[in-house]
Amino acid sequence: MSIVTTIPRGWSASDIGDLTGKSFLITGGTSGIGKETALELARAGAHVTITARDAAKGAAVVAEIAKERVDFKLLDLADLASVKKFAKEFTKPVDVLILNAGVMATPFSLTKDGFEMQMGTNHLGHFALTGLLREKVSERIVAVSSQMHRAARISGITSDELRNRSRGIGAYNPWSAYALSKLANLLFIHEFERRSNRNGWNIEAVAAHPGYAATNLISGASVQDRAGALANAIFAQSAGRGALPTLCAATYPGLYGASYIGPDGFMEMRGNPKLTRAAAIAYDQQIAAQLWSVSEELTGVTWG
Repeated sequence: MSIVTTIPRGWSASDIGDLTGKSFLITGGTSGIGKETALELARAGAHVTITARDAAKGAAVVAEIAKERVDFKLLDLADLASVKKFAKEFTKPVDVLILNAGVMATPFSLTKDGFEMQMGTNHLGHFALTGLLREKVSERIVAVSSQMHRAARISGITSDELRNRSRGIGAYNPWSAYALSKLANLLFIHEFERRSNRNGWNIEAVAAHPGYAATNLISGASVQDRAGALANAIFAQSAGRGALPTLCAATYPGLYGASYIGPDGFMEMRGNPKLTRAAAIAYDQQIAAQLWSVSEELTGVTWG
């Protein structure tokens, strides 16, 4: 298969091929981009497992989309016991794992394992989950990042500083913590791709960002003031449109290793999927290796 260097302009969910026989696992699949991603994958014939912390919401989404093509499993990424229980009970193989769940700009709090909530949910929970499921994934993992990763200022950061930030030690700013967690998603994807090539895992690693999408993630991040509401009305695209980069990252054949896909419109806030580039810091191999080591230490999930 040839390596893809461009995605056709105007690519949309209708361009997804027949996915009959394919299986996908999506974290955070009961609302927003995760739900829209599950909907389109199921519509294309795939079997989709969605996860979330709320069983009632999970059951409602399964009933809404298609019971024969979608199932729901409980998973709390902010609780490593839940992650390990899920991984132990999830015994079937999966073609594509989509790391979509996340929290954004939350007040300071800690996960059950003592991690800063955003880093713990958005990165460490997904790191542990992917490590525990790696041998069950046959084709691709996709991490959903954000343009906010560009706001993370960690050049020259040490392992001790990464460890402290992950544990919520030191001054806390909700947006800075969110930016770090989204940069961590990209550092993880790039390091995963390197290790997959080196160790013969034969799993592609791809990242995507939705641009500015109107989801409950945004509405829960204190943007209900007039300025925020106006920005939402002018710039935000629907969750369905915001899901397109994720769908493309999960299904488009022949993507090069560690591809990054986002919208093609103004400042990548909206539009159809295109291949793009992350901030330079996201490609820093030393920081990525440090983050991987710290993540193994904190989660207790060693990849080998």
